[in-house]
Amino acid sequence: MAIPSESTVVIVGTGVVGVVIAEQLLDAGIPVLMLEAGPRVPRAEIVENYRNLPLAAKGNPIECYPSRDWAPHPEPAGAGKGYLQLSGADSYAQSYVRYAGGSTWHWAGTCWRLTPADMQLHSRYGVGRDWPFEYATLEPYYARAEHKLGVCGPDDPALQWPPLRSRPYPMPALPFGPGEARFTEVVKELGYHNIPCAQARNSGMPYDDRPACCANNNCVPVCPVGAKYDAATALSRLEAKGAVIVENAVVWRVETNARNQIEAVHYYDPQKQSHRVTGKLFVLACNGLENPKLLLMSADARNPNGLANSSDQVGRNMMDHPQITMTVTLEEPYWAGVGPVVNSGIMETSQGDFRSEHAGAYFRFNNFARNRFVTFDALKKGLVGKALDEEIRRMTACTADIVAAHEILPDANNRLTLSSQKDWLGLPKPAIHYDVGDYVRRSARDYSLPIARNIAAAMGATDMAFSKQFNQSKHIMGGTIMGLDPATSVVDADCRAHDHRNLFLPGGGAMPSTACGNSTLTMVALAFKAADALVAQAREAV
Repeated sequence: MAIPSESTVVIVGTGVVGVVIAEQLLDAGIPVLMLEAGPRVPRAEIVENYRNLPLAAKGNPIECYPSRDWAPHPEPAGAGKGYLQLSGADSYAQSYVRYAGGSTWHWAGTCWRLTPADMQLHSRYGVGRDWPFEYATLEPYYARAEHKLGVCGPDDPALQWPPLRSRPYPMPALPFGPGEARFTEVVKELGYHNIPCAQARNSGMPYDDRPACCANNNCVPVCPVGAKYDAATALSRLEAKGAVIVENAVVWRVETNARNQIEAVHYYDPQKQSHRVTGKLFVLACNGLENPKLLLMSADARNPNGLANSSDQVGRNMMDHPQITMTVTLEEPYWAGVGPVVNSGIMETSQGDFRSEHAGAYFRFNNFARNRFVTFDALKKGLVGKALDEEIRRMTACTADIVAAHEILPDANNRLTLSSQKDWLGLPKPAIHYDVGDYVRRSARDYSLPIARNIAAAMGATDMAFSKQFNQSKHIMGGTIMGLDPATSVVDADCRAHDHRNLFLPGGGAMPSTACGNSTLTMVALAFKAADALVAQAREAV
C-alpha cells in the first residue's frame, strides 16, 4: 500500500496517548495518519525474547525489546546503549521502548488518580505549580480513561483513591496475594491503610476483546496473554476504523509555515530516506523525552530555540517519582508473587500540610515473585543441590521489597538538551541534567525512611537494606509543561502549544505536578481532553 503524504491529523507515536487520541478522532469521522519510529511486532515474539533471556537479565524490563538501529531507546547493550546522556546529582535513567504500542508494553498497569490537592501545590502549600484547572474538570476524563483502558478497582469508596468518582470502575478489584494480605494487616496496626491499586487489567472477565488476568505475575516486562492493557492491543482496531499506521518512521523535523503554524513533519525510513507528510493538525505523542527532543531538533528561523519554545521551557522541568527500595529479610514467609506485580499501596502518606516542607510519599509492597532476585545471593553461599533449592525457596518466601515513591517539584534546571553525540541516523541523542532536589531529600530523611523503618519493624524484619540512591520509577513527566501563561509554560489546558495552534503535545510532558503514583492514567485523561479539543478544531478546519 502506498503511504499517504497527507492527512487531516498526523499523530507521531503509537503509545497509549497516541492511540486514544486517534480512536476519538476516527470515531468522529476525522482521518488519521500515525507515524511510529520503531517496529511493530507480535506479542509472541516479545514473550519468546523474555523466555530466552539469561536469568541475570530478566530483571530489566527492556532486555526483551531490542532497539532497532534507527530507533534507539535506553538499553544496557545494542543500539540503545548510551542513548541517554546523563549528568547531575541524580541519574535520570529511564526505561521506555520505541515500538508500536509504546511503553505500555512493559508497564505494571497501575492507575492511580491525582487528588484535588495534588493539582494545587502552589496555592495550598506554596511550592511547585498549580494545574490550570481543578480536579472536577479532569474527573470526567479520568472516568473515560478508566473505561477505555479497562481498569479494575474497588467498589467501596473507603478503598478508592481518591473517593471522588462519577462512575464505578468497569471491573472489580483483584484479590490480594498472601504477601500483600499480610502486609495490609501489619501496616493497619501502625494506622496505615494498604488499599487495592486500580489497574488496567481484566479481573475475572474478558474486557475489550482481551482475556481475564490469569496471574502470570509477568506484567513487567510483558503480559503474555494480553489481559493487561497495552496500546498494541488497539492498533488493529484503529486500522479497521480507517487509521493508517506507518512503522519504522522516525520523525526528525517538524516544519512550520509563514504563519508559524505546523505545515508538515519529516521522517526517515530504515534506508535513511526522508519523507514529508502534511496535515491540518499535528499531535506529538512521544512522551516526555522524545517530544522535547523533536521540538528542539526542529528549530528554524522563526523559532531559533526550537518549536513551541518561546517560553524557553521546552525540555525543562523533567520529573519522575524518585524511589527508594527497602529490602527486608523476615522471620515468617510472606510469599510475594501471587497476582499482579503491583496490586496495592498506602496512598494517604502522600497527602498533608507537610508538603509545604517536603515531598509526600506512597508505599507499596512489591508483589514481584522473588526467585529471580534472590537466586544469585543464594548461589554466593556456595550451596548446591537440595540445600541450594531450599535456600532459594526460603529467600523467595522470607524476603520482600517495600518501595517508597516520592513526588518531585518542577525545576527548570532539570533539563533535556540536545547532545553532541549522535545516533545511527545522525540525530542528536537526548542529554538530561537531573537532581531530585532538597524537597525530596528532606522527605526521605525526615519522613519516608522513618516510616519505612517502622513498617519493617512491624513486619518482623531481621535485616533491612535501602537502595543507595534515588532510583527512577520510569514515569517520565515534564519537558512540555502546562500552564495558562505562555511566558512560563509550553502548552495550554488542552495540551495545545501556545506558539502553534495546530500542534498538540499531550501526555506526561504536560503535567505540572507529579503526585506519587504512576502517571499513565493522568496522561490518558489529558489525551481525552486534548482529543475533544482536536475534534472541535478539526471541524473548524472543514
